[in-house]
Amino acid sequence: MKIILICSLLKLAHISFGGPATDRLLTDSIPPVVHLTAVQDHQRIMDLLHIDSLRPGPSTNPKSPNADNIREALANPDPLRMNNGTRVTSARQWWKKRRPQILEAFDKDIYGRVPRNVPAVHWQIISSKHEIKDSIPVIVKEVVGRVDNSAYPLIKVDIQLTVTTPALAKGPVPVMMDFGFVFPKGFKFKFPPNFKRPVGPDWKELVLDKGWGYAVLIPNSIQPDNGAGLTEGIIGLVNRGQPRKLDDWGALRAWAWGASRALDFLRTDKNVNGREVGIEGVSRNGKAALITMAYDPRFAITLVGSSGRGGAALFRRNLGETVGTLASAGEYHWFCGNFLQYDGTLNPGDLPVDSHELIALCAPRPVFISCGSPKLEGHWEDDRGQFMAEVAAGPVYRLLGKKGLGTDTMPPIGTALVQGALAFRQHHGGHTDGPNWPAFLDYAARFFKK
Repeated sequence: MKIILICSLLKLAHISFGGPATDRLLTDSIPPVVHLTAVQDHQRIMDLLHIDSLRPGPSTNPKSPNADNIREALANPDPLRMNNGTRVTSARQWWKKRRPQILEAFDKDIYGRVPRNVPAVHWQIISSKHEIKDSIPVIVKEVVGRVDNSAYPLIKVDIQLTVTTPALAKGPVPVMMDFGFVFPKGFKFKFPPNFKRPVGPDWKELVLDKGWGYAVLIPNSIQPDNGAGLTEGIIGLVNRGQPRKLDDWGALRAWAWGASRALDFLRTDKNVNGREVGIEGVSRNGKAALITMAYDPRFAITLVGSSGRGGAALFRRNLGETVGTLASAGEYHWFCGNFLQYDGTLNPGDLPVDSHELIALCAPRPVFISCGSPKLEGHWEDDRGQFMAEVAAGPVYRLLGKKGLGTDTMPPIGTALVQGALAFRQHHGGHTDGPNWPAFLDYAARFFKK
């Protein structure tokens, strides 16, 4: 009788388990998403840090207090020096003491912390088709990683991944994962006058010709690429639609987290050798690729293309894309809130770590740094700053028994330094890593099984 009475009351209240009324009660009990513009959220962080204003970009006047910094001695402090000043002399010290110190510094002041309560990702294969790409039979899988949003249904995150592998392979193959772009429908590039399209196969063709596969991960499906989106995506989902704390993760760290979850899926794919998966990206995606490699030791190799400041280029070089640029309302969302203080009450020289230590976190795994010609790409990405960072990461690689670049002299454009676990090549093109793919694949083949 009691059971009948309860069921009748539920019916009268129009409540059915798992039905619309239940969902309405659930969403009514959780806070709504806070919507701020990038400028508003940027100012909110400045207020929390008690910063009145940020510094302007670098001056070319050497007498200016904000002059370009090309003094190399100031740009790469010793990565093997502990916080208390003692020097690391063994691999055990590196793994147990120094490496955790570096990770903590990047977490707290630069890229932000990944929260402990990040929900699980459930991967689903939407389609699997046999196709022909560049005369090679392939299997193309469209995959979606659905993030559990039961704790906060107002935000939905579906990670988009496409996996392409050779159909005739006799076993699992190495795969290069790329941070890709999805352009709006009808979008067309506006090329400069006299622009010449690159001649030859693109990187996907080259990978397939090698007998390997590739995966394309869409970072914007993990986290929007703007400050207004910080209460959306995976960051917003974990924060229940509320603004970030000062050491919460930024978009770059969120994209890297998403790449790690994509690797979780690839390790379940019988066509993929899960121990031979690399990560690649260009520009802001190059930053994300290097961060992914640094934080997730399961990735076997990385190709970091024209990543600039926040990626491979040293923060302390006040040139091109500077800390001031990164801390602006257009790019601050890539980083944690604490990062803004290094263009406010502090300066880049106060940073506890620099980009060579981000590269060092990848050791002893292979890292290939790619950049273009300053004549076409400009100095925005700071090609020399990227080379210097790789040189400065060398002591950590040597401590762990691997070769670095083998020189501290920047080579002529077109010269590949690929003899060690650290590799560098500057090509004659612009803001792309396309011309460096052939050299990278030959380099990568040394580290993958035949």
